[in-house]
Amino acid sequence: MTVTSSRPTAVDAAAAGTALRELGLHADDSSRRRAEYSYDASNYRLRPVCVVFPRDAAEVATAVAWCHRNGVPVIPRGGGTGMGGNAIGAGVVIDLSRHMTRVHAVDTVGATASAEAGVVLTALQKHVREASDGALTFAPDPSSQSRACLGGAIGNDACGNHSVRYGRTTDHVVDVTVVTAEGHLLVATATGLRAADPSDTAAVRRAAEVEDGLRALATENLAPLRVELERIPRQVSGYHLAHLLPEHGFHVARALVGSEGTCALVVAATVSLVPVSQHPTLLCVGYRDVVDAARDVPTMLDFAPSAIEGIDERIVATMRARRGRASVEGLPDGNAWIYIELDEHSVGGRVDDIAGAVADLADKLRANGRVVDARTVTDPTTRSMLWRVREDGAGLSSRLVDLDDPDAGAGYESWPGWEDSAVAPERLPEYLEGFRRLLDHHGLTGVMYGHFGAGCMHVRVTFDQRTESGRATMLAFVRDAAQLVVDHGGSLSGEHGDGRARSELLPIMYSPEMIRLFERFKGIWDPQGLLNPGSIVDPAPIGDDLALAGIPRRTWQTAFDLGIPGSAHTPDTDVPEGTDLDPFVHATQACIGVGRCRSHSGGVMCPSYRATRDEKDSTRARARVLQEMLRSAPDVESGWRSEDVRESLELCLSCKACSTDCPTGVDMATYKAEFFHHHYKGRKRPMSHYSLGWMPAWLRMATATAPMINAVLGTRLAGPAARVAGLDARRSMPRFARRKQVRAALRSLVRRDDAPVVLFVDSFTRAFRPQVAQAASRVLGGADSISCEKDNCCGLTWISTGQLDRARKVLSRTADALDDGTDRPIVVPEPSCAAALRKDLPELVHTDAARRVAARVRSFATHVGSMLDDGWTPPPVPQAVTVQTHCHEYAVFGPSTQASVLRRLGVADVRSADGCCGVAGNFGFERGHYEVGMAVGEQALAPALRARRPDEPVLTDGFSCAMAVDHLAGVDAAIDAVGGVHLAELIDPDRPTPTTADTPTRTRETP
Repeated sequence: MTVTSSRPTAVDAAAAGTALRELGLHADDSSRRRAEYSYDASNYRLRPVCVVFPRDAAEVATAVAWCHRNGVPVIPRGGGTGMGGNAIGAGVVIDLSRHMTRVHAVDTVGATASAEAGVVLTALQKHVREASDGALTFAPDPSSQSRACLGGAIGNDACGNHSVRYGRTTDHVVDVTVVTAEGHLLVATATGLRAADPSDTAAVRRAAEVEDGLRALATENLAPLRVELERIPRQVSGYHLAHLLPEHGFHVARALVGSEGTCALVVAATVSLVPVSQHPTLLCVGYRDVVDAARDVPTMLDFAPSAIEGIDERIVATMRARRGRASVEGLPDGNAWIYIELDEHSVGGRVDDIAGAVADLADKLRANGRVVDARTVTDPTTRSMLWRVREDGAGLSSRLVDLDDPDAGAGYESWPGWEDSAVAPERLPEYLEGFRRLLDHHGLTGVMYGHFGAGCMHVRVTFDQRTESGRATMLAFVRDAAQLVVDHGGSLSGEHGDGRARSELLPIMYSPEMIRLFERFKGIWDPQGLLNPGSIVDPAPIGDDLALAGIPRRTWQTAFDLGIPGSAHTPDTDVPEGTDLDPFVHATQACIGVGRCRSHSGGVMCPSYRATRDEKDSTRARARVLQEMLRSAPDVESGWRSEDVRESLELCLSCKACSTDCPTGVDMATYKAEFFHHHYKGRKRPMSHYSLGWMPAWLRMATATAPMINAVLGTRLAGPAARVAGLDARRSMPRFARRKQVRAALRSLVRRDDAPVVLFVDSFTRAFRPQVAQAASRVLGGADSISCEKDNCCGLTWISTGQLDRARKVLSRTADALDDGTDRPIVVPEPSCAAALRKDLPELVHTDAARRVAARVRSFATHVGSMLDDGWTPPPVPQAVTVQTHCHEYAVFGPSTQASVLRRLGVADVRSADGCCGVAGNFGFERGHYEVGMAVGEQALAPALRARRPDEPVLTDGFSCAMAVDHLAGVDAAIDAVGGVHLAELIDPDRPTPTTADTPTRTRETP
């Protein structure tokens, strides 16, 4: 049986969406949703017909059966992190990751686990470890494991950092439950195929037909299956038909692994588990280059390591430039590095022998004569930090710094397209030498990292896909590269699958006979060719549907300087081919789909996605909708009016965490402000943009009438007033400091031109927490204090609501006021205001004064760290503190700034709530955001508050964080009443005890 056609049938999106919804399915055919799912992490873009979010296997079967009856292609999708273009298509996309995330069972005796296809790998691993008391785990751990799904790992045959010991996903699959192209639910096992429901006669009949076809394929073709397949550890390209051989027991389940959703949709699986390493030790070795590193791999393999992973200098330089030198602390000298992990399993379970084995390995590597430097890393924090450099390799390498000038910002881009080839480990050095010659021949640069111990290299290449000549070079290169890897006995793909990136090249790797067998295998399962067309069989041309091709070259005039050297800021003019790329286009294209914003733990981004688990609310989806706007808008002006983009940005908290946590540095808070600036120009804005956006302008009046306003906040009038202002009446509103309090606080500050430090009293501190300014002044020892005025502030509220003309005017005045001809640090108590002055000021105000002022700005916690560096002796501090990490401080001044300063001050137990508080400036107060804001608060802050001891201070340097703490304490009986304190108050040498009479308090309004 062969495939009759794999070309998609034209179908009206609205009609398909309506029909699927009439079947009781959650189907979304909106233009915004289709834009979000037009991309994965590859170079490709295909707009789907609609997206279905099934709740269980039965709903998957219903959707697939409808598509089969109507000749509509089906594209299964998990986390959408694949780089081969195998999770997109012009049909119905079935997203298994939203609802089908259940772990059904963990058998600790038999060492197996059963779960649905949409479960994220780290979630599965966490569940297994908890069920086995930390003894077992699921072995495959690709770098995308925090957002990649089990079904995707099976579809692509994922591997990971520890594959040198544990192999591929294939090696761990026991059985898989699948939905066939016709909509039947079958179970593929280690010995055959059966219907999931024995009473379903149609499914029983179809299972028998498929099994008979597969047995005939195997028995009639024993020789080619034995000769051409499974020759190297990472031979992932093509179908895994060798598992149908008699010596492998006719393992149909494993034959389906790596089929990329082209044969059936995996909806659940049973997988085997492996013991957890309890004593991992990392040996990090530096080399002159990756070829030298590859030559030492055989020596490393002799020691039975659990991992042998490599990175090159460009990734490390980019990490240092983007996240600071401390982010790669622990790396030895060198220009390329290998991580070698040994554990108790490397030495036969003898834990005491691990250190000796590591030392012996280091000696043998030095004796080989290629090692530059080597270090043993036993500290878990340092080890995790170094592993993150490797795990973020794909993202970091996409926007690289210039090695000759790493401080200059982004130097050049690199892209997938040939990122996944594999050879036998012993042939890796020669392959890499040939590969580098090939790059030079085509005038390209490759960024190399990957699984050296398994011979699998991830290489991102400086392809130019925006121009016709660049695309021609890319196509010529990948064909030459395919021939090169085949000449070395290797595989086009070693982990990511073939997809649209490599399927066309399979005839270079396989004989015509094997290609026909692949077609036959696909045809047995999917005779109409409706499942994920364009991959493996009847492939789409590599050069078709490239996401960077065909974008109109326009200039999108921006208020922000988005940091692209040589870019012109001229309105509405076409950018000629070959000139510098428009800065806004370049910025939004920083998102390449790696999907770290979809992770459920670690880091801070993306809080709204973690709250809703909807792709719409991920940083990636917002970037993709922006990219679609740039592509499809008839002109610039109508592009800025896009309702799809406005809707996509609605639940962005502007927390800025993505600018740090995203490996490619996407700064969605800035893009949101820029979009709102244009979208609402000349139009009526949401009421909150006036009430909260113009807060600094009316705060002086508010403090003058504070008693009356505060009294109203305690009455039933508060609710209607909040709604008129575009706010949510359920959210606790702050009490304003009285004018007398503000004046008293400001009078206590000093103006000293000879002071070594400038204290900038921001709007929030002045209006709501004037006592913080007093404490800060005392800690700083008499700083030159400047108070924020209505026309002299950080402009944050105008920035976050996209009122950038006003923000620029305010910031220009602020820069002039603070540019005093000195280099004295400017210390800002409110972290969000400090971040705005540090980052947004020079991006909005393009003057030398703005740049000089921004370079001097420090958050309060950052400056306290500098004081400690200079030998300052702090007062006694509490032994335990819960700290709500402020998102803007996290993003602009460093993820661990507040927590590390507390430890240096002598706090023995720092309990850090690393996650957005849910208020995030104006977001948490705005109507329509309450539920999401509360769900965001539940990610880290609320659990930390419930776990704290009653006498334990809660550090809330950010005013929004303080408001979130007060609100949670007011609505959650499990949280003790607590008032957040600022670091300045915590270390105030006078440390006065606040009283109700002189301290602004906050109240909760009952809805």
